[in-house]
Amino acid sequence: MLKGEPVTASRDSEDIIQKYIQGCVRNERDSQKALYKHFYSFAMGICLRYANDPLDAAGILNDGFFKAFKNITKYETSKAFLPWLGRIITNTAIDYYRANLKFADHVDIQDHENIAHTNSVYDKLAYHDLLALVQNLSPAYRTVFNLFAIDGYSHEEIAEMLGISIGTSKSNLFKARQKLQEMLKATDAKTYRVRSSEVDRNLLQVRLNTNMQ
Repeated sequence: MLKGEPVTASRDSEDIIQKYIQGCVRNERDSQKALYKHFYSFAMGICLRYANDPLDAAGILNDGFFKAFKNITKYETSKAFLPWLGRIITNTAIDYYRANLKFADHVDIQDHENIAHTNSVYDKLAYHDLLALVQNLSPAYRTVFNLFAIDGYSHEEIAEMLGISIGTSKSNLFKARQKLQEMLKATDAKTYRVRSSEVDRNLLQVRLNTNMQ
């Protein structure tokens, strides 16, 4: 578990959020602005993980919230709002890069099955440390790493989402981890800090298991 700013919600805050949502259903601009402000840090945290830079992240963020407001009537109030919004933002980020993703230089994952991974090097990184490293990955590697290691999707789900094979998903995850290891070896992880992020995020669970299943 990486260190970060947890998103906590009291009963009062949940009631306020539901009021914002109902206002958004009525297409009230004040409610849209309030909901945007309330979940800005959470949504921007997702966008920064998928984007090349903060400027691209801002574009994804705005598109994502536009889609959320457009589809707000489809949100089921009996379910948690945060996962619903998170899925929209993530899908927007994927759509944003889908046309530009190049899953070239594919190597079958079986070629790497017997190679051990050393998780201890980066399993205790703070969120901002990991973000700075992940943003240096290519869009292809970054997208698969985010979807599998952070957002918790399976390789089968990733393959369907990105229109690639399961083997390509596994291969790009392996290569992403390899690149992260190389970057960590070249940089002191204790002093590696993101320079342009203003994000406070909830606790982040990263799956670094070696079997990639």
